[in-house]
Amino acid sequence: MKKLDKRWTVRLGALALSAVLLGTGAALATGGDQSDPLITLSYFNETGIPQVVEQVEEKMIPKQKELEQALKALIDQYAQGGGQTDVPSSGSASYTLVSMTNGQIMSLGVGCEVLLRVGSASVQANTSPALIDLSTGGTINSGAALTKNHLYMATIADRTLTASANDVKLLVRGSWSVA
Repeated sequence: MKKLDKRWTVRLGALALSAVLLGTGAALATGGDQSDPLITLSYFNETGIPQVVEQVEEKMIPKQKELEQALKALIDQYAQGGGQTDVPSSGSASYTLVSMTNGQIMSLGVGCEVLLRVGSASVQANTSPALIDLSTGGTINSGAALTKNHLYMATIADRTLTASANDVKLLVRGSWSVA
């Protein structure tokens, strides 16, 4: 009898283990709907990604139009004013050739570099020094005339140059505007 009890116990255990394995397999095979967060790769590729791309494009289109309008306004402002009005330097290593006539005033931003090539111009500032003369390592004060072919830098805000000849040409790098 004891042998018979052991066989039934082993058979009953095997039957219970089989039932548990079949139940687990069935539970794993039914994932992938909205109530179950388990999804397949094909569902993700065919449904999930296109929905995300569509949402991004919907939010991107108004922002893109806004940026295009701002760029167009800056281009128009640059074309009409002839200078970079209140636009910081992009960090470009190149200089811009700026032409001025007698009495025109150029406002210099902090870090702006200026090289007088043709004509004459003087600097105005509320504090001293007005500009740093990078060519000599010195400074110039308000009211002083720029020396041709000397490189100057504005290290403090509110520095201006006034053209005192009919044809003034300057090489400028940095933030500036002409009025």
